[in-house]
Amino acid sequence: MTPVPDPHGAGPSKRVGPFWMTLFTLAWLAIWTVQLTPIQLLLPLQLQTGTLGENWIGGVLWAGVVLSVGGFIGVIAAPVAGVWSDRTRSRWGRRRPWAIGGSLLAAVGLVLTGIATGPVAIGGAWIVVSVGVSVAAAAFTAMIADQLPDTQRGAASAAAASAQALGVVIGVGTVVLIGLGIFESYLVMAASVTVLGVGTALWLPDEPSHRIAVPTRGSTARRPSSLRDRNFRWLLGSRLVVNIGNAFGTALLLFFLLYGAKVPAAEAEDDLLHLIIVYTVFNVISAITAGIVADRPSANPLRRRRTLTALAALFGTTWGVVILISPSLVMTMIAAALMGVGYGAYMTVSLALATDLLKDPEDHARDLGLVNVSAQLGQLLGPLVGAGLVAFVGEFWLLFSAAVALSAVGAIMTYGIRVRPSVSRAPVAA
Repeated sequence: MTPVPDPHGAGPSKRVGPFWMTLFTLAWLAIWTVQLTPIQLLLPLQLQTGTLGENWIGGVLWAGVVLSVGGFIGVIAAPVAGVWSDRTRSRWGRRRPWAIGGSLLAAVGLVLTGIATGPVAIGGAWIVVSVGVSVAAAAFTAMIADQLPDTQRGAASAAAASAQALGVVIGVGTVVLIGLGIFESYLVMAASVTVLGVGTALWLPDEPSHRIAVPTRGSTARRPSSLRDRNFRWLLGSRLVVNIGNAFGTALLLFFLLYGAKVPAAEAEDDLLHLIIVYTVFNVISAITAGIVADRPSANPLRRRRTLTALAALFGTTWGVVILISPSLVMTMIAAALMGVGYGAYMTVSLALATDLLKDPEDHARDLGLVNVSAQLGQLLGPLVGAGLVAFVGEFWLLFSAAVALSAVGAIMTYGIRVRPSVSRAPVAA
């Protein structure tokens, strides 16, 4: 049976087993695959309007607009779905209906995106995908705080972060190695999110309505809110800034290979897959390592996770410096490895840190939905702003300089989170 969080306590105390972690990882693998594969490969291919010598900046701009505008509604959907999930009372539980509904909506949107032609139609269909992914992600993220003790939240955060990198490799690798067309690729992804998203939602435990206390509408007691907590707001801001910087290096990578590193068009897709594989290997290793370190017993776990979050963001500046020094394919490979290390660790420990800052179990989905939004909004603003930076100078150096600056700013912002000093306790006799 799922451990029930104490409304006045720190959360569940019963640890979950490997079966729970496996299902949770599969759910996130499906979510990230269907969200990031189009961003990395399919949408740029659909929106490519020029050649190496003609109007290539137009393709960059259209990609930035579609990826950004098309996802903004999805960003809004995450906290809204989180609020409704927190207030849902059904025999299916609070999270399961939204995880299933979001997965199915994403599948429909993927099919529509594969059929669509032209930037406006593609952008409209991508809105449907973004909303579905955001709804499902809000439900699955809330399960970390609902069902896991503090000593396993780092591991669950690592599962979500590593699944992000693996999802890109699986998605892009399937398209490139098998040689799928654009429409066939969208159909495969729609089938995967239907099977994995719905299947894991059905298998993962969720509390039925009779075990969930309904908040009293007329109560005058003021419940604690994460949104009124300055620490929580600082975390949201830092995640937004760091994710914008990361998106500068990932969303327009195919265009950089073509027009920055001067890779022949016939080799660009294969080189993109190689870069993603390098990024993924280091991302997964870093995410798992960071999750283990974040879950280690500590006199002040909040301070430990804040420090790890800041260090990971600061390490994220190194990849941009490498590309600025030498924008070649070899140096881009090295930069991909450095980016994987920094971003994998950052997304793991910052999500674990977010669960430490939650105030009210009745708002878990809403608050963690906002945590997801801070990352998603960064990934949406990144392509739009990044495309503008590239168009402004006609090159990519300003884009990577801004990425370095934003990662450093995000690391500094993390220390806006105040941590109380740990209270020393007298030793207890055995």
